[in-house]
Amino acid sequence: MLFTNLTPARTARIAGRFATLALAVLFAAAAHSQTPAPASNPAPGTAPMQPSSSSTDGQTAPATTQAAPGTTPIATHRAAVALAPGHGPTYHNKWDLYGGLSFMNGQAGQNLPKRYNMGGGEGQFTYWLTPRLGLAADYRWAAGTTPVLPNLIYNRPLIIQNIFAGGVQYRGPKNRYVAINYHAFAGGDDGNFSHTVDTYPHGISPYGACTTAPGQKGNLGLYCNHIAPWAAVGGSIDFNQGPRFAVRLSPDLDIEHFGTETRYFFGISLGILFRGARH
Repeated sequence: MLFTNLTPARTARIAGRFATLALAVLFAAAAHSQTPAPASNPAPGTAPMQPSSSSTDGQTAPATTQAAPGTTPIATHRAAVALAPGHGPTYHNKWDLYGGLSFMNGQAGQNLPKRYNMGGGEGQFTYWLTPRLGLAADYRWAAGTTPVLPNLIYNRPLIIQNIFAGGVQYRGPKNRYVAINYHAFAGGDDGNFSHTVDTYPHGISPYGACTTAPGQKGNLGLYCNHIAPWAAVGGSIDFNQGPRFAVRLSPDLDIEHFGTETRYFFGISLGILFRGARH
């Protein structure tokens, strides 16, 4: 009888505990369903469009949109040229004109032991028959002082040369930044070796330039004034500064025959090249 009376009471208590736990779970589920979900970042390109804003007069103004990076239109022609892939020369010009400063060395007499240096200028005109082959006219002026044979008056007399030549130019490798040309010229070198002797300030010079006249003590060992055969072979490098202008560096090997033998010297010039009209 004792166990018969206690069993129902214990069972009732267990049932009540299960009922209380079930109610707690139901209330928690209801509260969770009413809580708003946290905002999440939309995927790129899927954000909803913002509503248009209203102006002060009641009319709806169009919404302002921002262009994607790199798609903004180019506003000016200057900006378009600056951003273009390249605006170098086309190398289809009919002619070009070059002018620059030059350096040359030489030997002013057949038996003089030392060479001398000259500075001057160079001008050149080229007419292009094709984009690669052109006919050229070249002029060079140079002057410098030279050592001479031992004498009592002159140390280093002045020598002047005027060189007229023509030839061909061939345009080699090229791109928008630089071009390489090859040239071969031939012509004449008008050498003035007696300038200092001819301008002696006290009458007739005691020394001749190339020969000894009556009453003179001797000569300086220079060439006599004349025009000698002259040629040059070499090339040039054009550093482009745009479609029309370039900075040119032009070295070459100079060949002259003032005396009884052919002699070889070095020359180089640096200047500005201007490209003319196109074909």
